[in-house]
Amino acid sequence: MIWFQLFSHILLVMALGWYLATNLQWYSYKIERVILHHTRYVWHLIYFLIPLFAYYFTGIYFWIYFYFAYLPTLWLWHRKLDKKLVLTGRIKRFFALLAMLTLFQDLLCLAKEACEVFGVILPLTMAVIGSMMIEKVLFHGFKLQAKRKLESMPDLIVIGVTASYGKTSIKNFIAQIVGHEKRVYATPRSVNTLGGVMKDINDDLPEETEVYIVEMGARGPGDIAEITEFVQPHFAVVGVIGPQHIEYFKTLERIRNTKMEILASKRLEHAWVHTSAHVEPDDRVTLFGDEIEHLEATLEGVDFDLDLPQGKVHVHIPVLGAFNAVNVTAALHVANALGIPYEKGAEYAKSLEPVEHRLQRIDAGGKIILDDSFNGNVDGMLASFELVSQYPGRKVLVTPGLVESDIESNEKIAKRADEIFDLVIVTGKINQPIFKRFVDGKKLHRLDDKSKMQEMLGALTRPGDLILFANDAPNFM
Repeated sequence: MIWFQLFSHILLVMALGWYLATNLQWYSYKIERVILHHTRYVWHLIYFLIPLFAYYFTGIYFWIYFYFAYLPTLWLWHRKLDKKLVLTGRIKRFFALLAMLTLFQDLLCLAKEACEVFGVILPLTMAVIGSMMIEKVLFHGFKLQAKRKLESMPDLIVIGVTASYGKTSIKNFIAQIVGHEKRVYATPRSVNTLGGVMKDINDDLPEETEVYIVEMGARGPGDIAEITEFVQPHFAVVGVIGPQHIEYFKTLERIRNTKMEILASKRLEHAWVHTSAHVEPDDRVTLFGDEIEHLEATLEGVDFDLDLPQGKVHVHIPVLGAFNAVNVTAALHVANALGIPYEKGAEYAKSLEPVEHRLQRIDAGGKIILDDSFNGNVDGMLASFELVSQYPGRKVLVTPGLVESDIESNEKIAKRADEIFDLVIVTGKINQPIFKRFVDGKKLHRLDDKSKMQEMLGALTRPGDLILFANDAPNFM
């Protein structure tokens, strides 16, 4: 019997550790975010607190619940997640440490006959603390390695890019335009934390790179300063400032101040800051955005003029969304500073490829699909709505609304969606009450389980429809 309890107890701790590790990975391994900023607290109750309470207070009957209720439920929960636990090196080290601590504790209890029940809280707590200490040591080593690699490339030009939204697009547009004439490397996908940048430098930054473009993200004050201090960009872009991640920053001013930390680079030669930041220009800082004129966005692309000191330049880009005029303008400013004149940059811009999942057009089955699932800001979403409004046929919206944003922004989204779309499908639960208040009930549909998306679209849509996927959120949001 004792060996059954030993095995079952280790399995229990590992199962609780699986749930804990999944949540920590979602929230960048910040335990305070798991506790204070989670959007599904009922999951904490079902998959962590109830089994923990039951283990200590239900005795031998707990194992019936554990094997026939908890484990199957936890497995089904895991299977339905669209953002499952990734077994990175960090996660593997966490589970190895957790298993060793649990086994050591249990064998010690058996040897001394000192425990009525094996502890659960202690090995979990020690594993979290121990894992953080191990990662801190490893992090320091990776940081030194990345620093040495950067120092071995003295001619490398570093460009830092940050914004509340649009920074990935700006980064990619700079890379595409400047890449016509220089060897360019940019941080991949949405890698924008110090740890991600360090790993990118160590693993993937080619030694022959001439221009390295670094995307910088933030969830709190000091995050941009940390990356800036490490890479010391020569040029910087601060794109549109808005209420994205407002729940972490609390005020728009704190968001702006955090983004402006990029200007602290000791090597900074020049920075372009969008007018939404409301800062004063100086010898090293140029405001941009107001030079954009005669903007026209269609389902074929975007046209606009740039009113520059040296004259007007017309720009056509084959990517969708009026907001991309700002992103491409930033890229053209950087390219000009690197020796590519605006006129030449505008020619290169004619062949820009859209950033994946950002108003990416797909024609399939007689339907037009606009994949804007990586666009999670109010201005970008409203701009995509305006673009869709030009379409003469039936218009369908699939969205969770805005996450990590404020109620006011979601109300704007819901009101405009009601005005433009014939069908509105709301995924997830976080913003359903807002859409229910502002969208006509006859056109509103809810989809709690995204695995049934294809089935619902097959039933509700038909050839000739335009379907906009506006933003996406993992189902833990």
